[in-house]
Amino acid sequence: MAAARPVLGRAATGRAQMDPKARRDEIVAFVSLRKEVSVEELASRLDVSRETVRRDLALLDDAGRLRKYHGSARALSPEADPDATESPYAQRLGHNRDAKKAIALAAARCFQPGDTLFIDTGSTTVAVAEALAAVPHLTVITNSPRIAALVAANRTSKVFMVGGAFNVEVGENLGPLAVEQIRNFRAQHAILTVGALDGASIMDFDLQEAEIARAMIERSERVTIVADHSKLGRKAVFDVATLGRIARLITDAPPPPALSGVLAQAGVEVIVASA
Repeated sequence: MAAARPVLGRAATGRAQMDPKARRDEIVAFVSLRKEVSVEELASRLDVSRETVRRDLALLDDAGRLRKYHGSARALSPEADPDATESPYAQRLGHNRDAKKAIALAAARCFQPGDTLFIDTGSTTVAVAEALAAVPHLTVITNSPRIAALVAANRTSKVFMVGGAFNVEVGENLGPLAVEQIRNFRAQHAILTVGALDGASIMDFDLQEAEIARAMIERSERVTIVADHSKLGRKAVFDVATLGRIARLITDAPPPPALSGVLAQAGVEVIVASA
């Protein structure tokens, strides 16, 4: 009788030395079973680094065996909802470009010379940083080298770069060191992008990015969320904060009526930027 195939998980022996092809086959099997799995969970189950999982997912996506998203993987299926996960970061930079530019210009008008800002990493916050380069005498704390460079182009502004483990895929610093450094600062404002926003909270698809956002919220007085309409009414894997912690939402289209009502009840100012 043939031996039973080992169950996915860390209990299986020889996981760290598993043949790459066998490891990728297991990834496909598990993603097919769960429909959507985070990079964090795959790394834990397979006892490999997140970087190894990301490389495997990139190869599997190229081979058409699953879909790789920023921070997660999703099984292929005809009924898959394209809005249920984030797109790869390179694609997100170009997605809804006009909307993000409009959001960025509206956001830049909300801040004054002398303000101190946390800015996290995302395609929309990159656009915001480009617009903020025209505002003098800002102090910006960020975990994104790209955002740091954009703001620092205005020589009157001061930029603090948060260190940590560098994620080359997105171009950001993450992990416990980054969170610890954020807690050494206080800022008037946090400008954050999100993976999703529903009637209860703001959310993200990546645990480490959610931890960065939580730390910035904890150390700021007011929170501004910048998100195009595709993020509204969605759900993601990790909660970041309740709606009551948000001061302002800047988006490119009015939220659905039910969500608008919840945002108003939570005291969130909604600014709709015209593209």
